[in-house]
Amino acid sequence: MCQTLVIGSSVVDVIIKIEHLPVKKEDIHIIKQSRSLGGCAYLVSDILRHFHAPYSLCTAVGGGLYGNFVYEKLQQRGVPIHVHIPQEENGCCYCMVEADGERTFIVDHGIEYTFYEEYLKTIDTNSIDSVYICGLEIEEYTGWNIIQYLQKHPQYQVYFAPGPRILKIEEEKWNAILTLHPILHLNEQESMEVTHCDNVEQAAKVLYAMTQNTVIITLGEKGAYCFDGSQSYMAEPVKTTVVDTIGAGDAHVGAIISARRFGCTWTEALQVANTVSAAVVAKEGGLLEQEDFVAVQTRLDKTIQQKFGW
Repeated sequence: MCQTLVIGSSVVDVIIKIEHLPVKKEDIHIIKQSRSLGGCAYLVSDILRHFHAPYSLCTAVGGGLYGNFVYEKLQQRGVPIHVHIPQEENGCCYCMVEADGERTFIVDHGIEYTFYEEYLKTIDTNSIDSVYICGLEIEEYTGWNIIQYLQKHPQYQVYFAPGPRILKIEEEKWNAILTLHPILHLNEQESMEVTHCDNVEQAAKVLYAMTQNTVIITLGEKGAYCFDGSQSYMAEPVKTTVVDTIGAGDAHVGAIISARRFGCTWTEALQVANTVSAAVVAKEGGLLEQEDFVAVQTRLDKTIQQKFGW
């Protein structure tokens, strides 16, 4: 089976639980603080791992306090480390989680957001048929390196998650990515911001016209929507209790890639992704452990389970 190349960051998520975000000059106390392995690319790749979907994670692991944490955690979870640059600092993400579970990020970017083609030298690139990329890495100074690598491989199916800083991506980079015909994965707010539309159906059609490929829009507690150019698909949300929303979008796109790898229809892929992201928001941080994933498996329809060989 071919594999998905996942390009992007692995960081330390410093999770800080608070009643509310402080305003200027306010003094608040935190409720709890913890650390977890995170980063958009890593969280996407970990969902692929759970589904046994072949992948390689291309993430630069640096040094310092945070780099050492990432390196040790990746080793503990059996993730191959293809790029280790201990002389460069690894960054982290301060995840402020309010009482309702919503998260706000303050991010210190390090070596983990960079990409050079030489990072791929120990990865079997002949087996790649799809690539995941995130807007955060495209926005960085080596973003053009990612785009140029993909331009050399037009046969790859690109999954692109622009992220909440979608409007910060330079227009020239944005247009270059659109010509790669990516499958776009974004949330409702992001789709409205970039298209200036006032509903997701309109936004999806505008985005499809840009990419000529499927558009997936997550709708939070309303489920998820998909438009493939000729047909729309809608999947209802999965009931859950929200602890925090860290990694929900990453889990969703990771599940979409996995489901499509194993032959799921778009409707089925949305159902799988909604179930996975519901499990992620029901616990602290963006990671699912094996027992969490087993619970996800049992919630899926038998026909979907059979496609994954369960």
